[in-house]
Amino acid sequence: MAAVGVGLVVFLLVGLAAPLVLYWLVRAERAQDAENVSDFDTAERAARRDEE
Repeated sequence: MAAVGVGLVVFLLVGLAAPLVLYWLVRAERAQDAENVSDFDTAERAARRDEE
């Protein structure tokens, strides 16, 4: 029974940590994009490069 409890705790911790990690990764990518793109035209060219 103790193994079930430990498994449940690990499952809950992973379930709570995963969204936080994803949030952190998205914010880091957005900050990097903000440094590289300064105006609409530059952003549009960057987006078109991503499609290729």
